[in-house]
Amino acid sequence: MTETFMALVPQFGVYLVGMIVFLSALAIPLPGSMLVMVGGGFVASGDMELVPVLAAAFLGVVLGDQTAYTLARQGRTAVLERMRRSDKRARQIDRAEALIRRRGMLAVFLSRTVLSPAGPYVSYVSGAGGFGRLGFSMAAIPGAVIWSAFYVGIGYRFADHLSEIASLIGNALGLITAATILVLMGLWLIRGLRDTAATEIRPEGAAATEGKHD
Repeated sequence: MTETFMALVPQFGVYLVGMIVFLSALAIPLPGSMLVMVGGGFVASGDMELVPVLAAAFLGVVLGDQTAYTLARQGRTAVLERMRRSDKRARQIDRAEALIRRRGMLAVFLSRTVLSPAGPYVSYVSGAGGFGRLGFSMAAIPGAVIWSAFYVGIGYRFADHLSEIASLIGNALGLITAATILVLMGLWLIRGLRDTAATEIRPEGAAATEGKHD
């Protein structure tokens, strides 16, 4: 299917890129990032212009994010429950909810950069959870800028090796995701140990203070 969309890019140009990115931001399984890289490759060959490709990628992400957020905000838990009927999507939603619990609105930014596969689900969870649109947008839009520039840049720089780069990026994102989870778990464990140590120390300090007063 990816090859079919790649073949259609010269015919439909930035409109196809923007539409596929928009739909992929709604958690529809389409090769949004790959199409943006293809657009960058056509920029390198002189067949497409840089600014329209960047604009199509950016607008596709932003409009997709806002649409997912709005749908979930209006439907609340009904939207998430419908999505949970798929085991794969249920796992993604659980991860998005855990990420938001730990990082709040920073999770929105992370899901548009180093954790981009989680992006659509974080948008839905943010809307269903009642997060304010302004806060959501202030985190999502800078992430969309970075995401768009990154994938167009990769396509531009490695125009002759897009298939190989797409595979490497997929593996890299998996490694980044795993590393991020490990770091967050480590921070959580360290904080838990510190809280435990503080709890054990306080009674001794309190006893010493009482002894001085006596």
